[in-house]
Amino acid sequence: MSILRPEVERPRDRAADDRARDDRAGGDRVREDRARDRRAGADRGVRRPPGGDRGAPRDGALSRAVRFAGRTLRGEWHGIVVDPLRQLRHRGPGALLLAVVACLGVIFFHAVAQHPAGATAVRAVGGVQGDLPLWLALLRTPVSLYVPALDLPVWAGITQLFLAFALAELALGRGRTLLVAYASTLAGTLSVRVMLAMGPGWWGFGLPPEVGRVLDTGPSAAVVGLFTFLSVVRRAPIVFTLTGGSMVIESIAKPNLAGREHLIAVAAAVVMGLLHERVRGRGRLPALSFGPPTG
Repeated sequence: MSILRPEVERPRDRAADDRARDDRAGGDRVREDRARDRRAGADRGVRRPPGGDRGAPRDGALSRAVRFAGRTLRGEWHGIVVDPLRQLRHRGPGALLLAVVACLGVIFFHAVAQHPAGATAVRAVGGVQGDLPLWLALLRTPVSLYVPALDLPVWAGITQLFLAFALAELALGRGRTLLVAYASTLAGTLSVRVMLAMGPGWWGFGLPPEVGRVLDTGPSAAVVGLFTFLSVVRRAPIVFTLTGGSMVIESIAKPNLAGREHLIAVAAAVVMGLLHERVRGRGRLPALSFGPPTG
């Protein structure tokens, strides 16, 4: 029999009983948690599809492809639409000077060429042909950009002309826009002389002498070159597909001198765009702001 008083010993017994009860309750909770984990693992094993995790890589590749396409489309939207509009708002209507001048020049030469005397003057100032002396063709090439082609509707091309020069001027600046437009046109003009020098044959690359008397004017090569150059430096695959793909379809459906020059303009613009990106990567050119903001 304890010599302690009952009121002193009894609290100690109750504390020991409480500790034992807590230990048993903790052990029961641990066992219940383990059993619950085993049941969850068994359920996951039952619901797993046949073949294990072989479908997971396909789902991962598909989701990555979808995310890549979304980023590409978002970047193209910002590079081709959002950023030029932001530049227009910042610089004002004066940023569209080249586009306005190009359209007014085409309209002016088209109106003058409607009269016999005017047509003769336009041909003497801006008419380019493959059989002309090289120095004369080079002298007339800048003016030939504004002389509309006779076999194409001039008013249908005004919209494309304005859009190409406007986007290029806002995104590239006036100097680069003029350089790309002139280089694309000049590449087509010089390539025609090379094809004429090759003569018929050469697996379809050469041209017969009578093609040298065909009038080769219009801003279409410059428009194609500007769109292609923009699609390269702005990483716009949709614009590039629409530009290059339409030129390929045109050259197949209607194989003529203009189709060949358009393909050459696309190739020249791609080369210029790649060179531009390479030089800009070395820090020799100011970076062009394109793509969505990362903030």
